[in-house]
Amino acid sequence: MKSHVWRPLYVVIALAVALLVFRFFYVPNDFGSGKRGFMYSYHRQSNEMEWKNQPVKYSVSGRERMHEYCSECHGEIVKVRSEKLHGIIPCEDCHGPALQHPDNPEKLTIDRSRLLCLRCHTSLPYTTSERHRIPGIDPKTHNTGLECVKCHNPHNPSLEGMK
Repeated sequence: MKSHVWRPLYVVIALAVALLVFRFFYVPNDFGSGKRGFMYSYHRQSNEMEWKNQPVKYSVSGRERMHEYCSECHGEIVKVRSEKLHGIIPCEDCHGPALQHPDNPEKLTIDRSRLLCLRCHTSLPYTTSERHRIPGIDPKTHNTGLECVKCHNPHNPSLEGMK
């Protein structure tokens, strides 16, 4: 074979070897490994204690316990929310981590941004997923420049809940 074929092949082989050497020194041995072999996730067996020592930000886990936690002070809003479409969404998904909220009420920030609503309510063309059952809008044409909460009550998102 001519040298014009071998030279690019040598470059590709050298890049592959360099990549494997880099991976050997950079990626921990237990990355992606589990009890039953390889796992498809970013998981390292050796850093589980790091995650256990990570400070908790959320008040409780689970939707039912979240509603109990929030209803101590916000009972009427939680009651309305529980009966309406957003009742399946934990309060902290929109209101942020609430672990220190009863001790420091100002710490809980309320995100009223349009981007928060568009995470779930942007129309998607995927009719085969469960996501298509969520009412969606085209953010480029639907009330551009306005926050959703100007017209919609997120605690009562049905039509009678419109402002």
